[in-house]
Amino acid sequence: MSNVAGKAYAMNVVTPMRPRRTWANHFLFYAARALPARLMGLLGLSIIHFARWVIIRRDQWPDLGQPKEQLLNDYMLFISNFNGTWDQYIDAFADGLPAGLDLFWYSSTKYPKSIPITGFKGYIRANQIDTDYYYNATPGAAQRDVKAALRVRAAVLRLKAAHASGPEAFALAWAKELRTVQNDLGSPGFAPVASNDTARADAHRQPIVRARWGTAPEGAKRQEAPHA
Repeated sequence: MSNVAGKAYAMNVVTPMRPRRTWANHFLFYAARALPARLMGLLGLSIIHFARWVIIRRDQWPDLGQPKEQLLNDYMLFISNFNGTWDQYIDAFADGLPAGLDLFWYSSTKYPKSIPITGFKGYIRANQIDTDYYYNATPGAAQRDVKAALRVRAAVLRLKAAHASGPEAFALAWAKELRTVQNDLGSPGFAPVASNDTARADAHRQPIVRARWGTAPEGAKRQEAPHA
């Protein structure tokens, strides 16, 4: 089990909902789609790769051959990938979209509201399901790193097109593009070790990673945090 892969964290939260209140959340989701400006606080959080809320009715759970379960509740499934630690994400979420969170979890049983943050964190932690397997194609790059790399690539392609214009014109184009992407030229790499368990999991994963992708660059090496 590992909720962390490189710089990214995978979160899965399943909360029960009384069936008589499920319709209210359906209505709120439709309203959120119709009024996307209400989600600007969420869309403005650059640490988020992906976030989705899904309502699963009690008769919609997949049948994998087990006896049919007689459930009393519908459920809300929340899944998200983000950069940083669990606490950083919850703090940013509650600060950036407190009213939206309260609407999305409106019908969930015993939901305590997103503010104060202590009760909200306790609720998420109690209903979170750990990730059994988490694959990250770019473990050394966060969402912002990937977007920065795409901007640098676009600048390089523009310089390639300008190369035929002669040395003087190319020098001007080079200076212009360098000013444009100078803040995007950072070095990607793994985030600081959040826990020794995560560091050991990454270390155990390295032989398989190297076998497929080759030797990792120096900046991607992980070190285990010292014991207190």
